[in-house]
Parts: sequence; C-alpha cells; structure tokens
Amino acid sequence: MKKIALLLFLFNTVIIFAQQQVTGVVKDNTGTPLPGVNIVEKGTTNGVSTDIDGSYKITVKEGASLIFTYVGYNSVTRLANASQIDVALSEEGGQNLDEVVVTGSRTAARSNTTSALPIDVLSSKDLTSTGQATFDKALQYKIPSFNTVQTPVNDATSLLDPYEIRNMGPSRTLILINGKRKNLSSLLYVQTSPGRGETGADISAIPTDAIERVEILRDGASAQYGSDAIAGVMNIILKKNNTDGSLTVRSGITSEGDGEMLGASLNQGTTVGEKGFLNYTIDFSKVKMANRPGNVDAEGDAGDFGANLADVQAFLAKHPDAGNINGSPETAAAKFLINGGNDISDNTKLYYNAAYVYKKVKSFANYRTPYWRTLADDPYLIDFFGKGTGADRVYEGYVPTFEGDLFDYNGTLGFKNVKNGWNTDASITVGGNKQLYTVNNSVNRSATLDENGENVYRENSPISFKPGGTSFNHVVGNIDISKIVSDQISIGFGSEFRSENFEVIEGVKASWDGTGADSFAGNRPENSGKWNRYNVGVYLDVAFDITKDFLINGTVRHEEYSDFGGATVWKASTRYKFLDDKITLRGSVSTGFRAPTLHQIYTQKSQYSFVAGQGIQVSGIISNVSPQARQLGIPSLSPEKSTNITVGLGAKPFKNLNVTVDYYNIKVEDRIVLGDRQDTPFGNVAWFSNSFDSRTSGLDVVTSYNNIGIGEGKLGFNLSGNITFQNERISPVTNNSFGPILDALTFTSRPKTKWILGANYEIGKFGFSLNNTYFGEASFHQDGIATFDSSKPPTDYNPDLDTRFIPKVVTDLGINFNATEKFTIALNVNNIFNVLPEWEFVAKNADGQALLADPAERKHQYNLLTFNGRYPTTSYDGSHFSQLGTMFNLSLNYKF
Repeated sequence: MKKIALLLFLFNTVIIFAQQQVTGVVKDNTGTPLPGVNIVEKGTTNGVSTDIDGSYKITVKEGASLIFTYVGYNSVTRLANASQIDVALSEEGGQNLDEVVVTGSRTAARSNTTSALPIDVLSSKDLTSTGQATFDKALQYKIPSFNTVQTPVNDATSLLDPYEIRNMGPSRTLILINGKRKNLSSLLYVQTSPGRGETGADISAIPTDAIERVEILRDGASAQYGSDAIAGVMNIILKKNNTDGSLTVRSGITSEGDGEMLGASLNQGTTVGEKGFLNYTIDFSKVKMANRPGNVDAEGDAGDFGANLADVQAFLAKHPDAGNINGSPETAAAKFLINGGNDISDNTKLYYNAAYVYKKVKSFANYRTPYWRTLADDPYLIDFFGKGTGADRVYEGYVPTFEGDLFDYNGTLGFKNVKNGWNTDASITVGGNKQLYTVNNSVNRSATLDENGENVYRENSPISFKPGGTSFNHVVGNIDISKIVSDQISIGFGSEFRSENFEVIEGVKASWDGTGADSFAGNRPENSGKWNRYNVGVYLDVAFDITKDFLINGTVRHEEYSDFGGATVWKASTRYKFLDDKITLRGSVSTGFRAPTLHQIYTQKSQYSFVAGQGIQVSGIISNVSPQARQLGIPSLSPEKSTNITVGLGAKPFKNLNVTVDYYNIKVEDRIVLGDRQDTPFGNVAWFSNSFDSRTSGLDVVTSYNNIGIGEGKLGFNLSGNITFQNERISPVTNNSFGPILDALTFTSRPKTKWILGANYEIGKFGFSLNNTYFGEASFHQDGIATFDSSKPPTDYNPDLDTRFIPKVVTDLGINFNATEKFTIALNVNNIFNVLPEWEFVAKNADGQALLADPAERKHQYNLLTFNGRYPTTSYDGSHFSQLGTMFNLSLNYKF
C-alpha cells in the first residue's frame, strides 16, 4: 500500500508540474475591456470567463491552446506559451490590428503590432466591401502599393491581369495559401504592356468568400520563403468556421449598359467527427463583355495599310470604330475550395485544403477591315466572311476571336505536432495551371501548296484553330520546426523541396504552319516541349526578445537549384516599443534572390504585335537556351539578387488612432527582362537576359481613426498611401536592347503615388462607406512616336515626347442594409463620378514643344499612340486604372 501511495503522490506531482497558470486581459479593437468572454482550454471542458475588467485566470496543461469566444466577435486561439496572454478581439468581419499574423517569421507567431515587419491585414469584410467582382481587383482599392489593371489588348492576358506590389512586377511577389506556396500561372506576359516578360500566380482565381483574411508583408522575405519574395509576400488565410455559412448572390452592370455580371457563392462550415472541421466554398460567375472602342482616323488607317483613302472613309462612315472590340472580355468562372482540419490527438493535428478553378474567357483581336485584309490579295475571304447571298454578297472584313480555357488547382495536406514544446509542421503541396487557346473566325492566309500544287490553306483554310497552350505545375514538400526556448528566445528551422514542370503545348498544324492563324499563331513543334527542375532549401530563424520591448530577429537560408546552382540569403530585423507601447520603431535589412522561371528560360514563339505606323506585324521570342541564342552570344539566365532595407514607425497615441510609416529601399541586381525586338539573322526577335540593376524606394503610410461616436452610430476614417521616390535602372544595359518604351513600361507605367481615403459609418441596420482612391501620375513612352514625314516610315520611338497619364480620383460608395440578423442587402456604386483615364503628350525639350505646336504633327502622334484612334482612353499599351467607368453592383447575402 505504501508503494501505491508513493506512486499516486509522484503521479499527482507530475500532473501539477505539467500544468501552468495563465492570466491576462481581453479587450476589443478600441482597447475597451470585454467582460464575459469565454476562455476554454482546447479539447477540454476546462474554462473561465473574463470579469468586469476583462481579466481572467486559468490553469491549463503545458503547451495547451486557449480559445477566446465572445458573441458578435471573431474567435481567437492562442498557444499557452507564456504566463500572461493579453488578447484583442475584433468584431465579426472586422480587421484586428492586434491579430496574430503568421507571415514574415518562421519562429512563433506575433501580433501585427509587435511584428518587426510591416504587414497589412485585410479581413473578408474589407474585401467584400469594395464591391469588386474578383479578389485581385478588391486589393487594388484596399492596398496602395498593390496595382493591377486590365490591359486593352487582351489575347492570353485576358485570362489573368498582371499585378504587382511596389511597382516591381508580378514575378517578385510570393503568393501563399495558408502559409504554403501557391503555384505560378502558366501564362507569360509578352504584350507591350505592364508586366511584360513576367509571370505570377493567378490570385483572381481565389473566391473572395473563401478568405478569412489576407496578410500582406511589405518587405523582402527570401530568407524565410525562398525565391520570388523580393517585393513582398501575400498570405491568403482561408476560412475555418464550422458552425455557419452564407449564400451570396451578386449582380452588376456598367453605366454604359454592358459588362453585366451575375454570380452566386456558397460558403458553409461543418464539423467532421468530434474534433474536425470542414469549410467549403462554391462560386459561379459570368461577366459579359464591355466594349470601349474609339473612332478611327481615316487618314491614319489609309497610311498604315496603304489603302485608298476613299475606301477607308466609306467603311468608317458605316463603322466609325472600324469594328474594333476592346475593353473587358467575356468571362465565366467556376471555383471550388475546401479548407479543413482534424485533431488526431491532443498534440497532433491534420490539416488540408484544396481548390479547383475553371475559367472561360472570350476576347477579340483587332478587326481586320476590308482595306487591311483585301479581296485583291485574298479573294476567298468573301466566301468565309461575306454577308448576304449571290450578287448581293459583300465583304466587310472580319474579327478573329481569342478564347481561353484556364484550369487552376492547388492542394495541401499536412500535420502539425507539439511535443515537449517543439512545434513541427510537415506538409506536401501540389498545384498547377493549364491554359488552352482557341482562335475562331480567322484564317491561315499562307500560300502553302500540297503535292498536287493545290493550296493547303487560303481558300481551303479552316476558320477555327487550336493554337495549343501552356501548362505549369509544382510539388512542394515542407518541414518547419519551431520552439519557444525561453521567455526571450524562440527558434525555427526547416527545409523545402520543390519540383517544377513547364510545358508549351503544340498547336494543330493549321494554327502555326506558314504565317499561322491570323491574329494568334499556334505553338510550333520545335517551340513546344516539356521542361522541369527541382530545388532544395534549408533555413534557420532565431528571434530574441532582449526585453519585452526590444526584439531582434535573424534568418539565413540556402537553396540549391538543379539548373543553375545555389544561393545563400539572410535577413536581420528589429523592433523597439516605448511609451507604454504607444510608439514602435522597426527595421530590417535583407538579401534575396529570384530564380528565372521556366517560362522565361524556355519560351520561344511567334507573336502578332501592333507596330505604330505599320499595323500588325509578326515578330518572335527566342528561347534563352536555343541554338539561336548561343549564336547571338546571349548568356544563360542566372538568378536576380536583391538587397532590401526597411525602416518604419508605428504609433498608437490613443486607443482609436493607429499610424504606421515605413520607408523601403530595394536594389535588384541582374534583373531579368524581355528586351526590345531586334533584327537578327533569325528575324525580328526578342529574348530574355539578365540585363541591368535597378533600385526602387518609397514610403508606405497607413492610418486609421475608428469608433468615433456620432449620435447613435460610429464613424471611422482610414488613410493609406504609397509614394515612389525612385524606380529606375541604375546600371548600363547588357546582353539585350532595352529602349525607352520598355523602360517606361517597367518603371513608370504604374502610379508614382497612390492614396486611399475612406470613411465608414454604421448606425442601426445601416452601414455606409465612402472610398476615394487617388491614382497618381503614370507615364509611357509608346512605340512609334516620331516626327511626321509621310515619305519615311516611323522610327521606333522619339526621345522628345512622353505620354503622361493625369492623376485622377476614383470614388466608390457602398450602402449595407441588415434587413434581419441573417439577411443583408449591399449596394456598391464604384467610380460614382464616371472618372476615366486621361493622358496627354509631354514635351521633354524644345523639339518636342515644336512638334506638338503643329496640329498635323500632333494628330500624327495621336494616331501612332492609339492605333489611329482605336484605343483613345488607355492608349495601346494600357493606363493607370480601369477604363470602364461607373459600375453598379448589388449583392444579397443570407446567413445560415
């Protein structure tokens, strides 16, 4: 009996030592204590509630998790890894500046206000309040440093608009889903528009209703996450509620009566067994085409196509816009997403998520007018595209379509385990993107003869083509281990293995043989194929809280790639708080890298492009590893290298006011670009190369002032902005040609500054929001701007002129009506004043001023810039915001 008593004593002693007492205070976003908040030890019935001062005390197992819940507020889970844990709860759907963020560090998670790095946190409510149809467009009107604009000339770009953070291109922002790398799109941007020569993940494919919040790290993070994280990291956190759901029906239309949108989205959560959850989202949408063509100048078209002026005038009298269709393509999408998890034991959790997206897009090439594609050259065209019958049959040209089918998927399966304070996360992630193209209402005009001397194409050509497409997929394995060693030190280390596969899918022969399908030639067999590579990376991350106010953090990472070797990068960051946490100073210095994508290494193709003064011309891109590239002396691509410096200040002088200001300076060495087309023994072609160094610097400002009592309602203000101080090339160009046109597209085609001023007011069942987005100056240097001389062809560019997009303010109004606790009606009027992009010529010197003083010269410049008036609002290369004008959006939401 004595032995049994002794064993029981020892057992109880172990139990006592395995427990710990946790105390703290729970407050709301304004800093007001919340009484009655429920705090429960996860997986048990052990729980307490906060008192009148928001204070609590609870004894839990060592390493346990605490769940904080309160009616009307988002629940929060905290690891019981300290003796005092203070928590701030946000109202359901709202943003919590004290919310724990998981982006930017490989050690233990920290709240947004205590992180050493600048991180924006957007909730699902923040995104849906914009009234925008897709996730990427919602970010455009919430994050000043984020920019994306639909390009006027679509082709494959209609499947995915280029986006970027800090004007650094889509390739230099890493996208994560629940902390795991999302696959790249298979699309490589090759048009002469912002984003040229780059690729990025398809964030527009992610259904907004599936998102709990978005964490945007505005700092280099290659040391933590590997390649691509030069400008920043976007971590999309999926919803995980398991008790409720909602059905949303959306509709919209532009003030011009086109671009009709209809969509429905279901988000639902449920439990799986006793300790699991599953949250799923199903989203269907259809957006019809919006058309914004301009009136075409007859003299300009007659000159470009060598046509009789009277014939051109006759056609334009009936079709002032020359039949052109440009603006916003027709898009249909189906999106499916799940996010789930299950507690296998008290210390081990299984988690998973998966998504599948299908998009169908239809856009149009430039209309082939009868004086461009003439019956004199191609008499059979009247048989294909003529209207009427018999002697009354007439030919008025044709417009080829570009239709794309996009398939995007991603999935993650992982385990998390806590043992003896060590947190282990092991996962595997797969993802891919495939795009297949179709060209309809076109023709192969090549004079190719068969063995009998008959035309294979021309009058025997098909009018529907399958030009092929592209495909990309990856498999990523991660092992991440972290531990809070003491109250002051936490460490993290891990490894990542990634394999990537890229494929250029061959088109049917008729799409590429000869000159190929008119408007979009298919992928030739010699340009098609499959390529792959793999890489392995390891990292170590250490965080040291020297005091409760002073934090330093260091990370080092090494990666080895199968195709170009290794890269070692590091990061050091710090944060210091003072004046009772009212002021926070933070800063970081890091190095980074971006591996050339497989798309950039292996893409080789023919391309139809507008050449000012010459109409549409065929040129090409030669692969970086092709024999042609070696004969031209083009070296193999190597990784870009970066150095990032960030210094910031955060202030919370009183409970309703928050201010952050962060300066950044990013140097990129050996920047990879797709250069100008050049005349070579292989034709007029462009290629990728490491061409120069660049520097980007600027300032991010974020302020908010909330919970201002006015009557029975609450008013809030927010002001955020991005100012670009420097964004330019800082070294000579090597291995390529990179003229003023591409220089402007790369460095000045996005707003130099962008500000968002918003106000929201909630009273009773109503909520009102007013958002003003200031798009600052952007400038282009378009192809073909040249001194007018009718006896000579235009040159590629004129150094005396630039095109400047004038700063504009776009105002959005939102009204919410909570008809019942479950049913909400939301009306958004975006761009309520119908503000459109507007540009002007800028003379850079006296010669430019003289050129613009001559009306004939000015008209000629306008024609070169807009393809003779076809693209009057945006120019042929794009603009700094959308050209569609006012949009009305109505949504109905019912909560289950």
